[in-house]
Amino acid sequence: MSKTSSNPATTQKSAVTKLRDLTRRPEIGALAGTVIVYVFFSIFGGKEFTALGGLSAWANTAAELLIIALPVGLLMIAGEFDLSVGSVVAGSSVTLALISGYWGLPLWVGIIAALCLGLISGFLNGLMVTKTKVPSFIVTLAMQFGLAGLTLGSVRLITQTTSISLAEESIFKEMFGGKFANQFENAIFWAIAAALLVAWILQVSPYGNWIFALGGDIISARAAGVQVEKTKIALFMATGFGASLVGVIQATLYNGTSTSGGQSFVFNSVIAVVIGGVVLTGGYGSVVGIVLGTCTFAIVNQGVYYTGWDSDWAALILGILLLAAVLMNNTFRRLALSGGKKEVKKNV
Repeated sequence: MSKTSSNPATTQKSAVTKLRDLTRRPEIGALAGTVIVYVFFSIFGGKEFTALGGLSAWANTAAELLIIALPVGLLMIAGEFDLSVGSVVAGSSVTLALISGYWGLPLWVGIIAALCLGLISGFLNGLMVTKTKVPSFIVTLAMQFGLAGLTLGSVRLITQTTSISLAEESIFKEMFGGKFANQFENAIFWAIAAALLVAWILQVSPYGNWIFALGGDIISARAAGVQVEKTKIALFMATGFGASLVGVIQATLYNGTSTSGGQSFVFNSVIAVVIGGVVLTGGYGSVVGIVLGTCTFAIVNQGVYYTGWDSDWAALILGILLLAAVLMNNTFRRLALSGGKKEVKKNV
């Protein structure tokens, strides 16, 4: 039997190569951000933050946000925006509460209607963007205001109030609005399922290449046979469905809703996605990064309360975190696109 000798220099070079390859991953910046903020709040938040109660606080926040952030991230990778998710969350939760709470129809009927609202709004967004060529930022912003006004006006006209209770108990309430271990929302399971589905779409299915191609170069994508319009409409419908699912979860969890709910998701989802390494120009991002970016946002959002500081500081920390994340992600993106090679500047 012959022994294989290892060269220390070769081993060291291999380790350096692996480390360089690691820095090219789009989610490495998001991972660094998650670790940093968790350690920070573990120190200043004390034992309460690291205890089960602290874990459930930011995990529940992350789960609801992730269900929306994942399809929003896909859409941003494809080079588009959706700013209507806040009104879709409110509209779907109101639809559910109105049908199954105010009118007393079975809960599953209200859930289907609420999810259909999200799909229809997403379809309309995608259709208007692809047919009119108006930027998705403007189209979805118009949908955000239009749907918010429609929801508020309809509810006041029908119920003479802006809040509707939903007290029906059924297996569907447990599925969407239940908890396990008395603290963790079942939304966590929905978020995990959504992450696995989106990961399959991006990494396994041919639609993943289509999505990246749309964000990279739409003209080349169209020339390569990518069904641009259908893919964009499907992505907008996905964001609408994700937002309506969160609306259903919140309505069943809190036994009712109001017309003002869900508006924080508009920019929170974009912030989480950007922290996760998805660039605003499209064509770059990963599911793991979006998950980590969402966790980072949730940790900061909830961690401030455990420090005993004024909650107003949360906005400052998020602003600094967002700017740092963009700068860090741009650095890692340049490393990835350059193959990890250092740029050499010549003195003239």
